[in-house]
Amino acid sequence: MDICWLCVILAGIAVYLLTQLIRFIFADADLTLLWADRFGSTPESKLRGKVVWITGASSGIGEELSLQLAALGARLVLSARRENELERVKRICLERSSLKDGDILVLPLDLLDRASHQEKTAAVQKHFGDIDVLINNGGRTQRSLCIEADVDVYQALMELNYLGTVSITKQVLPHMIRRGSGIIATVSSVAGFVGVPLATGYAASKHAVQGFFNSLRTELADSPNITISTICPGPVVSSIVQNAITEELGKPVATAGDQTHKMSTERCVHLTLVGLANHVKEMWIAEQPFLLFCYLWQYTPTLAWYTTKLLGRKRVQNFKAGLDADAAYFSKPKVKTT
Repeated sequence: MDICWLCVILAGIAVYLLTQLIRFIFADADLTLLWADRFGSTPESKLRGKVVWITGASSGIGEELSLQLAALGARLVLSARRENELERVKRICLERSSLKDGDILVLPLDLLDRASHQEKTAAVQKHFGDIDVLINNGGRTQRSLCIEADVDVYQALMELNYLGTVSITKQVLPHMIRRGSGIIATVSSVAGFVGVPLATGYAASKHAVQGFFNSLRTELADSPNITISTICPGPVVSSIVQNAITEELGKPVATAGDQTHKMSTERCVHLTLVGLANHVKEMWIAEQPFLLFCYLWQYTPTLAWYTTKLLGRKRVQNFKAGLDADAAYFSKPKVKTT
């Protein structure tokens, strides 16, 4: 009888482990975030009526954040450099929601112009009174080999992705501390804690972002109702590759390649809003094999370095062949002929 019960227990454990393995194979986010998506609070219940300031709102993830938040009934501040694109996003938000014109503030913003950030923050407060959520989404990525990149490229990436984000955060944070609540969410990247070839400067800036917000979170121990959340997407369909900085400032990407193999922007943003609604401190949002890569880096760094070498070589090969750097990792790229 004891042996039979032992067999039943072992079989149950095996079934459970197999089920979790299958779930992980098809997962597109870390298990904490997926749990929140299934059993946690809904974005609509937590974000409706909130004032949300989004930087980089004119395209890509920032635009989709604006659209989904508008549909939830959040009041929005849309910021980026291109005012005409912000107005376009605002029009779509109004068409797809019950928001009124005054519920969406278009606020042109240059993250590099740090001297203007205090004035911009004051404009938001004047219009809405409160800032419930700040989403630091503005920034650019990189597509160039280190040996070919100018040092100016590295300076530009740090100024924009890191210092620009820190500057806006420092303007909004005192307001949230006085109120005793708020969310500061920052779109980092898997490259914020993983080594990524062709993006040495970008990865460095995102590592800096991760270090800053991880440290800030601990400083706010006496403000438990202020959530510091970092969002770490893997490859996502957006315009980020087309706008990447190359080996020289001002030199455009020769070809962005096919982006359709990447996670949809809609899914990435949905999971992001789930994470914000449930106060998730760090979100990994990526399809396989990138999600597996995140877990390797977190828990088995020695194996992660070995995997990095294999996938990194493939990434560089794709880039040199004129493909998207994150195109299929398990097929041989054709050599670029032009």
